[in-house]
Amino acid sequence: MTVLKATLALMTVWALASAAVAQTPSPPGAKVYIINLNDGAKVKSPFLVQFGLTDMGVAPAGVEKPNTGHHHLLIDTSLTAEQMKSAIPADDAHKHFGAGQTETMVTLPKGKHTLQLVFADWSHIPHAPPVMSKTITVRVR
Repeated sequence: MTVLKATLALMTVWALASAAVAQTPSPPGAKVYIINLNDGAKVKSPFLVQFGLTDMGVAPAGVEKPNTGHHHLLIDTSLTAEQMKSAIPADDAHKHFGAGQTETMVTLPKGKHTLQLVFADWSHIPHAPPVMSKTITVRVR
């Protein structure tokens, strides 16, 4: 293989890999927020969390369409700047709502907990700039 062909092959692989992890742009003014709970709310578990969204649309995971995505609820955790560039993990601290859900019942033990919504694209990668709510604290009685 010539140097030119090898270079072109490497550039193609790099371009495909970069496209696979590229962040989807979010429109100016897009916001996500928790509708029914305020910072410092006292709740009884299980409790309802309703997701609000402005200037974007909800679409199921796997549906690649401009200005859409789906919700993720972060519980007692946050995402670093580096983590915001890759798919959000799926575990007890990172709840995915890839079917397009806009609310959920949350069961947590008694005590103080943090909640934050992060809106992500079809591949679970947060948009750029990120569309995320402020972090709120709830106290489970």
